[in-house]
Amino acid sequence: MVFITVLLAIYLGGSTYFTKHFYLGSQINGINIGGLTVNEAKDLLSSEIPKYKLELKLRDGKKEEINGDSIDLTYDPKDKIENLKENQNAFYWPKSIFSKSNSTLNDIVTFNQELLDKQINSLSCINENIINPKNPSFKYTSNGYQIIPEEKGNKIKKEVLYEAVKNAIINGETKINLEQMNCYDNPKFNVDSKEVNKAKDLLDKYTNLRITYDFEDSKEILDGSTIKNWLYVNDDMEVMINEKNVSQYVYSLASKYNTFSKSREFHTSLGETVTVTGGNYGWIVDKPAETKSLIEIIKKGKSVTKKPAYSQTAVSRSENDIGNTYLEVNFAKQHIWYYKDGQLIADGDVVTGNVSNNFGTPVGTYRLTYTEKNATLKGENYSAPVNYWMPFNGNIGLHDATWRTEFGGQIYLTSGSHGCINAPYELAEKIFQNIKAGTPVVCY
Repeated sequence: MVFITVLLAIYLGGSTYFTKHFYLGSQINGINIGGLTVNEAKDLLSSEIPKYKLELKLRDGKKEEINGDSIDLTYDPKDKIENLKENQNAFYWPKSIFSKSNSTLNDIVTFNQELLDKQINSLSCINENIINPKNPSFKYTSNGYQIIPEEKGNKIKKEVLYEAVKNAIINGETKINLEQMNCYDNPKFNVDSKEVNKAKDLLDKYTNLRITYDFEDSKEILDGSTIKNWLYVNDDMEVMINEKNVSQYVYSLASKYNTFSKSREFHTSLGETVTVTGGNYGWIVDKPAETKSLIEIIKKGKSVTKKPAYSQTAVSRSENDIGNTYLEVNFAKQHIWYYKDGQLIADGDVVTGNVSNNFGTPVGTYRLTYTEKNATLKGENYSAPVNYWMPFNGNIGLHDATWRTEFGGQIYLTSGSHGCINAPYELAEKIFQNIKAGTPVVCY
């Protein structure tokens, strides 16, 4: 009975005491006010708040501080301490023995926002040795692509940091961890991101293929060692193909394998070897079409053997792209020969362009454009009907010239054509019956 009486006396005494005092272990914004009256708590808070320091823990383990006096931190509790005490039931004081009460009171302090902004702007973590975050990258090796891990860096999100610091000051917190408060700019992806591994798989797919270009007498092999230079991964981890780089490769192929208008060593019917320059004959790689085709093949990721896209073809893809079916025109001899599949079909004297009037037939290797029967050739001050018309260089071509009685010799020097090759009727007819569009025409 005595024991109960003692306990009751202690309880009632405690209740009376805590009517005017805060529970033991009570805290306001981290400051211990346990056992203090309202006024004592105010005095303590008033003395402690100006000493306030906020410690910022950085990602690299370093620390920085913001002092209360540097931002004009001022204690201004209004009625909040009284209200907090009024909400404390004195008769429940025993529970404070077993649990601490940490209350957060907003707006019991004020500070100069401009000074806080200035303090944040002067922090080393904002200004010095800033390293931007980097997504994972990829390195090409002989065994495929290797993922290079992301770099977190140390770039601060200033707006987030400002809010975190402001809230910490208002709440009386003395330490904040910038990593935990999401104050850093972070990479969008890491090595475990599905997008990263998907990109690696695609890079491997694109560079594991082998494309063989077939030029008949030679081949060009394209593989990952070259294709890797055309690939890049954008900020969204999408594998991209640099069309400009692909186009440059196709241009190099065209430069090497185009034969259009190139000089050719030609073995004549008279047994000589001459160099023939110019003309419109030869292979032309269609660079835009081939660039598009090559990109599509890479995206499919399957090895192929292919011929490039051509905007113009020739008879043969071998070193002698003229082949063994062609029309040969010797200006000095004023003579032509037509060979089909290596066999001489027809030859004879002709008259070429009038040299004295600057109408000389141009030298070069050309391709027969088309053949037409019963055509009318028109030009300045003339109109001439012909039976067999075989153009190969614009409006210059081979045709019969029934108005002439003589061919060959030196006629072309002063009385030649307007640039065409005039042939006797029978010779023109024989060639017309055996020739087709695309046949090489070699003029020298």
